[in-house]
Amino acid sequence: MKLASAQLFAVLLLSGLLTVPAAWAQTIYSWTDEDGITHFTDRKPDTDREVTVQKAIAEPESPLEIRRSGPDDDPVWWFRNRLAGPLAVRLSLAESDNVVSEPELPRVFILPGETESELVTLGPLDPRRSWRYRFQTEAVVGSPEAVHRPPGPYRPPFAPGESFTIGQAFGGAFSHSDAQSFHAVDIAMPVGTAIHAARAGVVMDIARYFHRAGTDRDRDGPRANFVRILHDDGTMAVYAHLDYEGVRVHPGERVARGQYIGRSGNTGYSSGPHLHFVIQKNRDMALVSVPFEFEGAGGGAVTPRERLRLSAPDARTPGSSL
Repeated sequence: MKLASAQLFAVLLLSGLLTVPAAWAQTIYSWTDEDGITHFTDRKPDTDREVTVQKAIAEPESPLEIRRSGPDDDPVWWFRNRLAGPLAVRLSLAESDNVVSEPELPRVFILPGETESELVTLGPLDPRRSWRYRFQTEAVVGSPEAVHRPPGPYRPPFAPGESFTIGQAFGGAFSHSDAQSFHAVDIAMPVGTAIHAARAGVVMDIARYFHRAGTDRDRDGPRANFVRILHDDGTMAVYAHLDYEGVRVHPGERVARGQYIGRSGNTGYSSGPHLHFVIQKNRDMALVSVPFEFEGAGGGAVTPRERLRLSAPDARTPGSSL
């Protein structure tokens, strides 16, 4: 007797803040022509009529897409990483009866960026008996093999010659208490401030269509605009709370240290305009922040601390091209 395999139950444990990309949305323009017909478009219309602009509401979206192929008695499960960088996926059988898997589970798989992979096949241990199973899936951005080895201090993430104050540093009482944000800094700055890459890398993920802020961590935490940049050592820099449509890079793009990447804002879990900057790595299937230093105005290393006035060095400062 055959028994159709159980439906997949994907439990995505993505460590909360900023690990979930936003579903792409659009700005919608509407206007009424001289015949009374209302038009809608996602491009700014060339008309002298009054135009209404509506910001589409974005929603968080999983970076992992899962599909099944094959018959019920010989299913093959495929996993697609939507990010432009590695995604670690741990598969286990939360429930199973008369099931054998190839490879044996639980197991952690590292999915390269923007790829789809056949990870596991399942079948009955005894073909004469019915069988059933239920997956549990955990996905965390980045590779657990990453080791933080920066070539030097990080460049302050704003334009050369600009200065801003760190409002919350490592272990900040307001929101830097969990592992993924403990070594983060919040830099107070007006909405629309130019943000520059602190270190070279590849844009792994972005969100740009959120346009609201709030202080409900569960509701507002995943709804910040951000840029996540993957470094050569496998660590990742996150630039968060960016302005609505304020991201100026795209996934897969290689950016240089000091390159303009977007505008600061006040989106997501935020009580006021600022830039949230953090270096993260995947440590044993948990996203954690790591300590770092900024390059000071004189070219030396500066440890972030609250109320520190941080200045971005001029491009001609020795060491500023790291």
